[in-house]
Amino acid sequence: MRSAAVFKLLADPTRLRLLRVLSHERFNVSELTSILGVAQSGVSRHLGLLKEANLVAEERAAGFVFYRLPDASRTEPRLPLWSLLAEQFASLTTDRAVREDDARLQEVLRNRQEQFYPHGDARQLLPGRSWAAWARTLGELLPPLDVVDIGCGDGYLAVEAARWARRVTGVDRSDDVLEHAKALAAKRQITNVEWRKGDLSRLPLRDASHDVALLSQALHHASDPERAIAEAVRVLRPSGRVLLMDLKAHDQGWVRSRFGDRHLGFTIDQLREFLEGAGLVHVRVSTGASRRGDPFTVLVASGTKPAHPARVSQPARVRTVRS
Repeated sequence: MRSAAVFKLLADPTRLRLLRVLSHERFNVSELTSILGVAQSGVSRHLGLLKEANLVAEERAAGFVFYRLPDASRTEPRLPLWSLLAEQFASLTTDRAVREDDARLQEVLRNRQEQFYPHGDARQLLPGRSWAAWARTLGELLPPLDVVDIGCGDGYLAVEAARWARRVTGVDRSDDVLEHAKALAAKRQITNVEWRKGDLSRLPLRDASHDVALLSQALHHASDPERAIAEAVRVLRPSGRVLLMDLKAHDQGWVRSRFGDRHLGFTIDQLREFLEGAGLVHVRVSTGASRRGDPFTVLVASGTKPAHPARVSQPARVRTVRS
C-alpha cells in the first residue's frame, strides 16, 4: 500500500518536474517558483508532500531554506525507483516543456552567480561584495549627465543611474510598473527621476534633451525595433550615446506568452544595422554575459550621435537668365 501511495504521489506532473529540477541542484521555494512558473503556494504544497514521503530533503544554509534530493543513505531502499526516475528524466531532454524548465533553471543559476551568491559556502562569503556596489563605484567616474531609461519597467536601472546622473527620465507604457517605479524611488529617497508614460516608438520627450539613452532588455518588446532606436537617437543631444542591452537571438518561444516578448532576441549584425541605420557612429556590439548551458546570451551595444549632423546635398539651384 505504501508503494501505491508513492506512485500516486508521483502521478502529478508538477511533482515530477520538481524532482527533475532538484536532481540538478538544490533550490529554494522562490527559485523553484521562477523555474516552474507555478504559484509559490503550489510549489510549497508539492514540496511538503514530497518531503513527507522522503522524496525531497530540506536544509538551511546562508539564511535560506533549500530543497534537494535526499542523501544516498536515505534513498538506498528506493534505488529501483530512483533509477526508474533517472531513466525517465534522461529520456525527456528533447521535450519542449523540459527544455523550457532547463532554460529558466540556468537563468536562476546565472542570477545566483551575478549576485555573488554564496551557496552556503562560508569561503565564498565576502561582506560588501556585490555587482551593485561596483556599478555605483564606476558611476563616480562619469560627469553629470541627463539620462533617459527607455522601457524602464519597475525602475531599478533608472534609480541606480540617478545616483550618478544629473537627471533621469524613466519612460514606460504601463501605469502599473510606473507606480512601482515611483514607490521604489520614494523608498530610496531618490528625487532626481521623472517618470513619463510613453511608447518606445513615440517617446514623450523633446528633441536633443538627453545625453544618454538606455534600452535595457526593452528592444525585444518593441513592435518596431528600428523605430524605437530612431526615437532614442532623436532625444539625444549631439555627441550623446545610446547604450543598449538585449538578448542574442534564441529559440525559447515560451518567453512570448510568459513575458510578452515580441522578438526572440537579435543577432549581432541586426543590432549593428539598427544603430548604424539610425545614424549613430562608433557603433560597438559585444557579448555582455554568457553562461554554458544557458540559452540566453546578453548582448551589449552602443553608438554615438554625431556632433554635427551629416550634411545632405541639395540639388543645384537653376539660375534663370532673362533675355
